[in-house]
Amino acid sequence: MTAGRREGPGVIRAFSHFNRDARLILLTSLVSGAALSLWWIDFNLYLVELGFSTATVGLVSTLASLAGGIVAFPASAASDRIGRRLVFAGGLAAGIAALLLLFSSEALAVVIFAAALWSMGFQAFGVVTSPFLTEHSEPEHRNELFAVQYAVQSVTNIVAAVLGGVVATAIVAALGLGEEGTAVYKVILVLMLVMLVLGLATVGLLSDDRPSRTSPVRLRSAGEPAAFPRDPRRSRMLLGITIRDRGLFARLLLPGLLISIGAGNVIPFLNLYVRGKFGLDLAQLNAVFALTSLGTLLAILFQPRLARRFGQITSVVLVQGASIPFLVVLGFSPVLLTVVAAMAVRNSLMNAGNPIFNAFAMEQVGSGERATLSAAMSVLWQVGWVIGGTWYAVLQATLGFDAGYAVSFLTIIGLYTFATGLYWFRDADRRALASRSLA
Repeated sequence: MTAGRREGPGVIRAFSHFNRDARLILLTSLVSGAALSLWWIDFNLYLVELGFSTATVGLVSTLASLAGGIVAFPASAASDRIGRRLVFAGGLAAGIAALLLLFSSEALAVVIFAAALWSMGFQAFGVVTSPFLTEHSEPEHRNELFAVQYAVQSVTNIVAAVLGGVVATAIVAALGLGEEGTAVYKVILVLMLVMLVLGLATVGLLSDDRPSRTSPVRLRSAGEPAAFPRDPRRSRMLLGITIRDRGLFARLLLPGLLISIGAGNVIPFLNLYVRGKFGLDLAQLNAVFALTSLGTLLAILFQPRLARRFGQITSVVLVQGASIPFLVVLGFSPVLLTVVAAMAVRNSLMNAGNPIFNAFAMEQVGSGERATLSAAMSVLWQVGWVIGGTWYAVLQATLGFDAGYAVSFLTIIGLYTFATGLYWFRDADRRALASRSLA
């Protein structure tokens, strides 16, 4: 066997090895992810257009993140009982309901509830995605599958940015609704609604994975199982959640929490930052985010090869560490071109490591703990965004736009630097590379 073949298939060639349900969830991610991308790019701008202050926008984001964190563990537990497919469907249905609420009223209380419902729906969807991908892939194709799933999200960011900035504006002009005000954002909401309905339709094509249906089939194929006694070494948490190694969970979760705190006080508000600092209109702003997503797509597709060369975690440390200097440029350069370039490179490097780390994390725990770990990662991510969003709102209310964003960027730079240093499972990487060299 040649060294090239030991590396395994590339991302594109590996696609032919993905099973039917894995391909369907990629399609679901494509259409529903487009709606999610439009939400992240344009929702805050919509709230500002409604007359809400930047501090209020920060409050809405914080409360939405809190709601998303609350639903993560229940969604995880539900997916173990009723199957991943129904949780996918419920998450998309919640997103549809949130959009309908935004159509019905512009009152702050309704906006907060709709944002919370949206966050809960996509939190539930996200919690079960990693376990689903792990359960529907072979180990030799798992890095590629996770990378393709993230790449699909990047493609939707590009397409959604164009739709949000150009198509929605063209529709408003064609219908004579005027170029100012909230009309263009209402059109964007319609586009998002259509995408979620399509996503719900593709979820309906997934195989029925309810345990009541799948468990008997597994038992018949494996033979009558023996009755094993309870493992006394297993530790328990509340709600019957079982974790074998709490130390391992902490090592897997802590860096992500620190990164989420840093991200939560900057990333949701980058659209407001770029528009406020450089005065871009909606179409120009969406074009900026489309450009940054293109770079992310290329980096994510390259990351599996980097992981095979250096090991999963070492490759994550390399790309995320390299992204930090670009945060400095993004936060403090007065030139639009350098800010856009820095945002594109930073997004590319920081996000490229996510699918590889998620694949690594899912492989470190047992099958019964994957949904729990995924939920814990999502909860702590939302907790971090609650903390970060609150910090942003406080800074904007007390320091104002320029000084507030300066402190926000110093915060994210410090936390990203510290967290990247914690992403260091060198022993695991060495063992994996050694075993591969002996194969």
